Amino acid sequence: MPPVSWQAPALTLAIGTLGAALFALLSFPVPYLTGPATAVTIAGLAGIRTEALPQSLRDVVFVILGLAIGQGVTPEVLDAIRAWPITLVCLFASLIVMILITRVLLVRYWSMDPTTAFLASSPGHLSYVLGLSEGVKADLKSVAVVQSIRVLALTLIVPAAIALAGGIPERETAAPEETKLVPFLAMTLLAVLAGYVLKRFRLPAAYLIGGMLVSVALHVSGLVDGKVNQWLVAAAFISLGALIGSRFSGVSRRELLHSLGAGVMVTVVSVVLAGGFAALAAYLTGMDFLAVLIAFAPGGLETMAAMSVLLDLDPTFVASHHVARLLMLTVIVPLLVLGGRKPGD
Repeated sequence: MPPVSWQAPALTLAIGTLGAALFALLSFPVPYLTGPATAVTIAGLAGIRTEALPQSLRDVVFVILGLAIGQGVTPEVLDAIRAWPITLVCLFASLIVMILITRVLLVRYWSMDPTTAFLASSPGHLSYVLGLSEGVKADLKSVAVVQSIRVLALTLIVPAAIALAGGIPERETAAPEETKLVPFLAMTLLAVLAGYVLKRFRLPAAYLIGGMLVSVALHVSGLVDGKVNQWLVAAAFISLGALIGSRFSGVSRRELLHSLGAGVMVTVVSVVLAGGFAALAAYLTGMDFLAVLIAFAPGGLETMAAMSVLLDLDPTFVASHHVARLLMLTVIVPLLVLGGRKPGD
């Protein structure tokens, strides 16, 4: 077996790290993911040989991402989610309709295979969806472009709307407490074991899902609290961004423009459908339409929560629905992906 060459992966990570630093300085949305993806993509298109990490290290990255995704689900969040059953049902229905409609459009007009179309049409959970793209037979380049356009568009538009409305009120926020070393190591070991078991069952993105399930279970039970070290999470996002960017090596300008059109379509259709279901939920419950619309919008949790604070809406309602959306997608996307796979895939 030939020895593993680290030169190209190390160069790829270095380029990705520079991209993350630049995007962070520019206050770009999701800089530790979008920065590396953009920088490595440009490097690959410029003819520089880019290459992803070896599979074993990719598994480690996905475990960390899974732990970070799951840490947001706490007993307090679950209690808040139970308080709004009607809006949650409407939210779930909106996700199903968004995915099915945009999936049909992507297959028919952009000639995507069903699995790629499912992943590209998912209205949220970017790191999870991209992790799943790596674990199944899908066109990661198309998924990455379409999903990135949705995230960038909504993350850029909402802050602009906030600025036009008068800016975000300044609030003192304490830095989140990190999980202690021993509980973190135990949680990581359990996540690796869970990922190994899921991989034996040939589940897509087994280590990502394993880390997320372990993190959710331990945080909800109260056995573990706090957040994964922010620098460790940042390193995992940089690695994922570099992985995404490395897939663009050799992509033609025509292919990029093709995926850009798909991304714009998915974003517009998702926003329109979110608005329609928000109006229905507001009508059924008598709640403020704007609060429901922000809660249903397929954008980032932090940005939407900031908007709710600015407009004097209920931030708990908004945040809880965005967490619920991630939990729903955690179940919906793998089921649709597995359901669309052919025997032997």
